[in-house]
Amino acid sequence: MGEPTVPDALEPLTPQVVSRLQAHLDGPRAEVRQQTRDALRGLGLEKAEGLDREAYRDQVLAWLRELAGSGAGARSFPADLGGSDDPEASIVSFQTLAHGDLSLLVKVGVQFGLFGGAVHRLGTERHHAAYLPGVASVELPGCFAMSESGHGSDVRSIRTQARYDAAAQEFVLHTPDDDARKDWIGNAAQHGRVAAVFAQLDVAGEARGVHAFVVPLRDEDGNLLEGVEIEDCGDKMGLQGVDNGRIRFSAVRVPREALLDRYGTVTDDGSYESSITSPGARFFTMIGALVQGRICIGAAGLAVARSGLSIAVRWGERRRQFGTGLDMDTPLMDYLTHQRRLIPPIAESYALQAAFDHLIKEYVEVLQEPGGEKQREVEALAAGLKAVATWHNTRTLQDARECCGGKGYLAENRFASLMADSDVFTTFEGDNTVLLQLVAKTLLSDYASQFEDLDAVGMVRHLTTRSVTRFFSDAGPLGRFTRDDPELRNASWQAAMLRAREERLVDSLARRLRRLVQGERMDPLRALSHCQDHALKAAVAHVERIAHERFTLSIADEQDAQALEVLCRLRDLYALTVMERDRGWWLEHGFFERDTGKAVQKEVNVLCGQLRPAALGLVESFAIPPELLRAPIAVAPQASGAGTD
Repeated sequence: MGEPTVPDALEPLTPQVVSRLQAHLDGPRAEVRQQTRDALRGLGLEKAEGLDREAYRDQVLAWLRELAGSGAGARSFPADLGGSDDPEASIVSFQTLAHGDLSLLVKVGVQFGLFGGAVHRLGTERHHAAYLPGVASVELPGCFAMSESGHGSDVRSIRTQARYDAAAQEFVLHTPDDDARKDWIGNAAQHGRVAAVFAQLDVAGEARGVHAFVVPLRDEDGNLLEGVEIEDCGDKMGLQGVDNGRIRFSAVRVPREALLDRYGTVTDDGSYESSITSPGARFFTMIGALVQGRICIGAAGLAVARSGLSIAVRWGERRRQFGTGLDMDTPLMDYLTHQRRLIPPIAESYALQAAFDHLIKEYVEVLQEPGGEKQREVEALAAGLKAVATWHNTRTLQDARECCGGKGYLAENRFASLMADSDVFTTFEGDNTVLLQLVAKTLLSDYASQFEDLDAVGMVRHLTTRSVTRFFSDAGPLGRFTRDDPELRNASWQAAMLRAREERLVDSLARRLRRLVQGERMDPLRALSHCQDHALKAAVAHVERIAHERFTLSIADEQDAQALEVLCRLRDLYALTVMERDRGWWLEHGFFERDTGKAVQKEVNVLCGQLRPAALGLVESFAIPPELLRAPIAVAPQASGAGTD
């Protein structure tokens, strides 16, 4: 006796529909993604299997140079230096590289994104001409030396010193103690010859804040230069192909020209000059110029999750288990528990990709006109999306591994390396918890700016009624909307609910902070620390609302009726999964009646069942070639014909 049929279930996806979904995910730079897939397929990634740590590092460096030979390293660099001046292509390519070897991915990010990006975004034309060609070709392997042992995410408090010696017209870089040593620096332990070093600038005894310097580490033969001490970080959980190291400087001298001086310079006569008069504004402008790395890591985490989902769904289609009676031919994907663990993450992957596509577009526009409100919004969204996407990756890989049982535990099926290599993404380019606090602070700033004309009584009154009033005043255009009978698959209703949650959380966070600061006379920083749990919840709600909105907008122009139907159901599943995850909050705050919460849970089950026949096609739309998945269990029983060639 077979499984009961699911009303309105989709048919297995045709090759044409899979191709439309792939085009949706690949976005406007599909040609760059395909070029990157082809480049990865030609590297022979299987060559790393069984290598010891030193040999693996050398193999990764060789792959890096192969990619550089195709022009991949120069995509975001100026055109007059052999680049493409195309940061969008650089980010899109980086995300696609995450379907390959993750040590290579990080090596690419360090060389071209972090080190090259620091020279490009913080330096001036003379720095570009002197360094970027060597960065792009990997003739000059480099490092990005920002983090310190005692100051990981707190860049403003780093303690490496850079004192200007006016008589010699040199900067003297020094590490005062072990807390100030540069730590976890990629490329440092073995291959790096030069580093972009962030240090506290001192000019004529006056502190000028954090600035970046180009500092040589090794000569052409790989020998450490005088005053530079480097030790290997040693074995790690993963990413063994990346040579992370710790760097100390002992009165290392570099010329005045070594200062990356786009935002602050030291003149011939030893005077400090900057077009940005405020030290705080100068610091945040400089750090903001490097936000591309954060975008890249978040997008890469999303790509790694797709690899895990691709392996697990393919195995779930092949593996038969626990039939009843004479029916012993039930694929794992036919079980609701399996669908529940794999299909909602597929929907979330689509939604988050739409949000990243939007973020990348906004980031490229900000690069043309840096500064202002838009840059602040981009930095906040980059921080929030990076946190949500990398946590999504970690959670998805665990569920996907479990869905493959013992097969998933075998190293040959790659979950071991995917999980070990990507786990650091949650703290790489900023700890996720810290980043979400940055998002919350931005939301509070936006919130406060709306009430400049209200007195205290008016603001409290507004805070008390704002969310509920906003939510129900928006209910009119939603059609058949009532609190007791919501249209769960109405995109406008979903958007209103997600926006209402975000606004209510920000409102209540502001009230809570106001009470602590004004009522209990608590220091504002301590008050924010006291409300960290609340702040993080508001930040996540903000990102989830944006992901839903961007997913909805991204599918509006889809012309293929079948592809549109699939995308709409994925959008509905994403929204309802978010609501189900936070069902307690919706019930507690009166947005859900008990029956509504039950209806959401039931509708998630229904959508999983309806999307189940399309599961294989959905992961084929990720367009990950078999040579990159490299998992024996990822051979699908029937290919739907994704356009990966």
